Amino acid sequence: MSSDITPKQRDDIRYVLSDAFVDNEVDYAYIARETQAYDRAEVERILYEEVAPVCYINLMAVIPEIWMGFAREPLLEEIEASLALRRRSRWQAFRGRLFIRWIRFRGAYIWEEICKHYAP
Repeated sequence: MSSDITPKQRDDIRYVLSDAFVDNEVDYAYIARETQAYDRAEVERILYEEVAPVCYINLMAVIPEIWMGFAREPLLEEIEASLALRRRSRWQAFRGRLFIRWIRFRGAYIWEEICKHYAP
């Protein structure tokens, strides 16, 4: 497993992980296949600290807007904007950490499901 992830690979990982937040049947096996070449701790970090703060809201909606998949470029732009906001503002960083903790608790099943499909 490689821990050196290029920016292109990071974007690919982010996009694949966003599939876990659609309001449809999630193909966890596909997500695992697409991310298994990378360090699992880093993939988990990307899932909860980069992707989930942007995408989890879709699962919380009464009528989720995204049910087939997120649009790649707007998703990646929103993730970068979210990270930049947390870097610029202590308050936003604090709020972000709280939200990420909550998502890790409420969305722990997401990582568990992905892990079930990783090759041993």
